[in-house]
Amino acid sequence: MLDHDADTDNEGEAPLDMLEAYFTAHGWPCERHDDEMTASVKGSWTEYELRVLWREEDGVLQLLAFPDVKVADKGRGRIYETLGLVNEQLWMGHFELWSSSGILLYRNATAIEARDGEATMSLPTAELLVESAIDECERFYPVFQFVLWGGKSPAEAIAAAMVETQGEA
Repeated sequence: MLDHDADTDNEGEAPLDMLEAYFTAHGWPCERHDDEMTASVKGSWTEYELRVLWREEDGVLQLLAFPDVKVADKGRGRIYETLGLVNEQLWMGHFELWSSSGILLYRNATAIEARDGEATMSLPTAELLVESAIDECERFYPVFQFVLWGGKSPAEAIAAAMVETQGEA
């Protein structure tokens, strides 16, 4: 979490301004163009590309996280089953597969209410949106790998990946 005071939490900033400051504070490379922004985040399993899209006319901010998983046509049936089982376990957002390219991604959108004609996002909202995307990608990346490369069924992959280790080695 970033160091911040209570005034920043309550006031907020324009959604892309807040997320750009958040990415920069974490040292994550990011680029911004109009109503879109991309950032690169190194996770435990892979590097994630985060893409943020702001639709001011609708007041909707969409965050996409790409965990660097591409699915060939022959593996899509098992991945679609996996997506169904994985998405049942998510509190917010969902995983999906882009049918045209076979790219797997996590997507979450949030409505940002405009006050006095200006949409603002608080730091806690930015943290929740970004950290939940990264956490879910980290949590389920092994599941997708077990199905695609390990020959496991979706249920077996989830059971194997969700084993929590106890203690220290």
